[in-house]
Amino acid sequence: MIPKQRWLRIIPVALGMYTISFVDRTNISMALPYMMRDLHMDAAQAGNVAGIFFWGYLLLQIPGGHLANSWSAKRLISILLVAWGLCAVGCGLVQTWQELRVMRFLLGVAEGAVWPVTLVLLSHWFPRNERARANALWMVCLPLAVVVSSPLSGWILDHWNWRIMLVSEGALPFFWLIIWEAVIYDRPRDAKWISQTERQYLESTIEQETVHGELLYQGSLLGVLIYPQVLLLTSICFLRNIADFGFLIWLPAALENAKRLSNSVVGRLVTIPFIVGIGAMILNSWHSDKSRERPRHMSFTFAVGGASLLAGIFMSRQWPVLAFICICLTAVGTNGCLGPFWAIPTEILPRRIAGPAMGLINSVGNLGGFFGSLAIGYLNKDRGGFLYGFGFVALSMLVASVVCLALNSAHTPAEAKGLQARG
Repeated sequence: MIPKQRWLRIIPVALGMYTISFVDRTNISMALPYMMRDLHMDAAQAGNVAGIFFWGYLLLQIPGGHLANSWSAKRLISILLVAWGLCAVGCGLVQTWQELRVMRFLLGVAEGAVWPVTLVLLSHWFPRNERARANALWMVCLPLAVVVSSPLSGWILDHWNWRIMLVSEGALPFFWLIIWEAVIYDRPRDAKWISQTERQYLESTIEQETVHGELLYQGSLLGVLIYPQVLLLTSICFLRNIADFGFLIWLPAALENAKRLSNSVVGRLVTIPFIVGIGAMILNSWHSDKSRERPRHMSFTFAVGGASLLAGIFMSRQWPVLAFICICLTAVGTNGCLGPFWAIPTEILPRRIAGPAMGLINSVGNLGGFFGSLAIGYLNKDRGGFLYGFGFVALSMLVASVVCLALNSAHTPAEAKGLQARG
């Protein structure tokens, strides 16, 4: 049995790091009503302040992935922890909405490289037959941040104000930097705590997979921009973010509008789909690794999410409880796909290409959240309700389900059987 200390060291520290990152980018949603009053923002200006983060987020995605491969993922994230901590604290110290807009943009720049850099780091520690599970356990931070941060931010706002909330939560990266530096290493050969047996196993296995990736794609770094598999992954990521951010942003308002529920009840109900999403991420990733297959596992979760949301829409007027159960299953689509999805680039591309490719996929894909939210808001306003907006979310997941089937698996069936036999 190969010892696996890395599951208890690398994953929890990376999860905590990105949970803090996600909190620092989204906590403005809780504070925005108070900030609009104190900084004299109208709704359009507030939307600009909240959304400009995504434009800053684009800038370091590809360079970050490249630096993680050619330099050091650990050191790069250490620098970014300090940078986004300063920007997050700065958001709580601004005096005008124009200053806040600048700080939000810089926060996006500072956080932009963290996602691809962490994926590169995980690919150094977890071979292909473990990578979807490793990715999923790390990406639990996305729904987990929603579940944890909203009550915390609300408690701080109730007892102090939005400045205290942004500054205190913005200071968390500085504390986590100490843990990150003490525990994380770029590769198994750098870590003193790992056993010789495990180190040799990881180094030899990942090196063999790297050679396999070089054979699968022998093009240039620029060529990856038009590589069909990368374009397909980017499209899927874009559609997934339309669904995810649209669902996240509009679900509380839809619940409140449907039954005139209190804020506390809405807050508790909103956490349920994301708890379902955590379960879907872990289960689907485990089965994807076990079967050594990615595209169909992604397609299935998108299909379940899209079909469930459509069913919830049609049942919403007559059977609201059943409709809510279906709506909770939407998170199977928005979250269940993540582990297999982000395992694919490091499996089908060589190491020198995978980091920048993941930066490209994530940067363009995240624009789906920006444009999708605008489209859903327009549909809600134009049609006078949430049904058309959520229909658009469901459609994006169903289209993503079909696109997934065009992806190639990293293994042919014969290769998969051979690897299983050797494992």
